[in-house]
Amino acid sequence: MLNLAITLFILAIIAGVLGFGGMAGTLSGLAQIAFVVFLVLFLISAVAQALRGRAPI
Repeated sequence: MLNLAITLFILAIIAGVLGFGGMAGTLSGLAQIAFVVFLVLFLISAVAQALRGRAPI
C-alpha cells in the first residue's frame, strides 16, 4: 500500500513537470488517499499485535 502511494506521488510529480496539471492533481489526491489508508491499516495492525502481547514492529 505504501508502494502504491509513493508510485502515485512520483507520477504526480512527473505529470506536474510535464504540464499535465489536472492529471497531477488527481494523482496527488489518490496518493494522499492511499497513504491515509496505509496509516489506518498500519495502526490497526499495531494495536492488534499489542493486544495479543507481541511487540509492534
